[in-house]
Amino acid sequence: MSVRSELRTVTWTLEPDREPDAEPSTYAMQCAVCEETSTASVDFGEPQEWVLAHGAAHPSHHSYREVITRPWRAWWRP
Repeated sequence: MSVRSELRTVTWTLEPDREPDAEPSTYAMQCAVCEETSTASVDFGEPQEWVLAHGAAHPSHHSYREVITRPWRAWWRP
């Protein structure tokens, strides 16, 4: 029995998924001091409001991280 294989090079493309059925991008904020994180939202205003409330409750917490979840897709061209 002989085994044959065929190898070929294909070009992959990686891009943000902008298809109509793509998941929405979401935004969240994380406190860099205690690592507590806001809920993710498609509206960036909600995580910003969380930062203000968290900072008011914890006056020594001044540093935050923005967490963006953006859908991507990979596909190859034959």
